[in-house]
Amino acid sequence: MTMTGFGQRISEAGMRRRDLLALLGGAAAAWPFAARAQQRAMPVLGFLGATSAGPHAQDVAAFREGLSGMGYSEGKNLAIEFRWAEGHYDRLPALAGDLVGRPVDLIVSAGGFPAALAAKTATPTIPIVFETGGDPVESGLVAGLARPGGNLTGVSILVVELHAKRLELLAELVPQARAIALLLNSAGTANARITRDVQQAALAKGIQLHVLTAGGDELEPAFAALVKLGAGALIVSSDPFFSSRREQLVELASRHSVPTIYQWREFAVAGGLISYGTSLPAVYHLLGTYAGKILNGAKPADLPVQQPTKFELAINLKTAKALGLTVPQSPLLRADEVIE
Repeated sequence: MTMTGFGQRISEAGMRRRDLLALLGGAAAAWPFAARAQQRAMPVLGFLGATSAGPHAQDVAAFREGLSGMGYSEGKNLAIEFRWAEGHYDRLPALAGDLVGRPVDLIVSAGGFPAALAAKTATPTIPIVFETGGDPVESGLVAGLARPGGNLTGVSILVVELHAKRLELLAELVPQARAIALLLNSAGTANARITRDVQQAALAKGIQLHVLTAGGDELEPAFAALVKLGAGALIVSSDPFFSSRREQLVELASRHSVPTIYQWREFAVAGGLISYGTSLPAVYHLLGTYAGKILNGAKPADLPVQQPTKFELAINLKTAKALGLTVPQSPLLRADEVIE
């Protein structure tokens, strides 16, 4: 063997060694990036709530069940970032912007139109699943119920439309009340329509309607005002702000001996006289199902906006007795739940 050939073999061996070291070094350098990419593979869901977590613990559990049915479990193959506005709607835009900057793969907005609008304004591309009252087409959230278009879809709850029915139910339970008060959130977006519908129902029954508004720390003054006006009963409007003040509203109605009707069954369970409306856990379960479908590849534009068709009537007989009321047989027979 010549010295030239020997040197060439050494040179080739050295090159192979350098190539191997370079390959190993590159793999080592790439490892942190690969690890981060693997971590990011777990989708992140942003949950934007208009109220607070406490009163909605049961609803959020139903939401997680909806996700589970689509194959997603928090901490296992899904991360969830919760943002709650605590009833302060003016905080929603910043909270939505925070989720977009996170960034998240999907936003679920709960708490009516203000939360849905904040999410829509924050991003034209990230998929959004909303829960709102009223007509989402009329309010500009989606182009249509069957084919929403854009990046939004969700559940439209008939809350505004049911207020007139609540007045009729309340008048049936408290026939002696010739004046009834309607409590609205001072920051509500559907106050004009709610007032119009309830006013028409009140006129048809010869009942005088007093309209009161409250927000923030104004609930106690509102109850003092309705007592001063001589209102014999109260309708609490379907607003997320009031849902977040459930215990306080039920306590105030009890303290002032005011027969009151609410939207959600949870109010009657907490001691309210009567409630009539959609099942809130069922709505949240549907939100979870829709969120899971989108995470699995469905497009919001192709998922029709859902509208619940089942409504629950709950009557608390213990509260009725405390108020000195005898509940007629007719609403008792129609009730889905009678609390004794």
